[in-house]
Amino acid sequence: MTIEALAPWYPWTKSAHLISVFAWMAGLFYLPRLFVYHTATEPGSAASELFKTMERRLLRGIMNPAMIAAWVFGVMLVLTPGVVDWSAGWWHGKLLGLTGMTVFHHHLGYARKDLAADQRRHSERYWRAANEVPTVLLVLIVVMVIVKPF
Repeated sequence: MTIEALAPWYPWTKSAHLISVFAWMAGLFYLPRLFVYHTATEPGSAASELFKTMERRLLRGIMNPAMIAAWVFGVMLVLTPGVVDWSAGWWHGKLLGLTGMTVFHHHLGYARKDLAADQRRHSERYWRAANEVPTVLLVLIVVMVIVKPF
């Protein structure tokens, strides 16, 4: 199914989608790094309280709106005539990467709530490793969309 009325808006929709994705990715790269530093602080300390504020503002003020916008503009692109060749296989890979990115985003949201309650369920080492997840997913998505290997 496509919506013909979206066709003239394609360049604007694509631009809005990319801007949203860039903002979302910036947060996905930065929030786990904040968790690394937050985990190293003493619960209840001034530094810990500062990290709580930074993490909440990043997630609620930038990441959540950017994720929603990326999804909305992405769906609009999919509904634009001629954008997706449904007989090709690349879009399955992109959808897999996008699903992984969304799940990771929600994992970070739950972790932020834990840290806000001074619960440290994961170590600094865990968050350092988790910080690489968005990069792997980004590579998958970009290769699927640009190279279209399938």
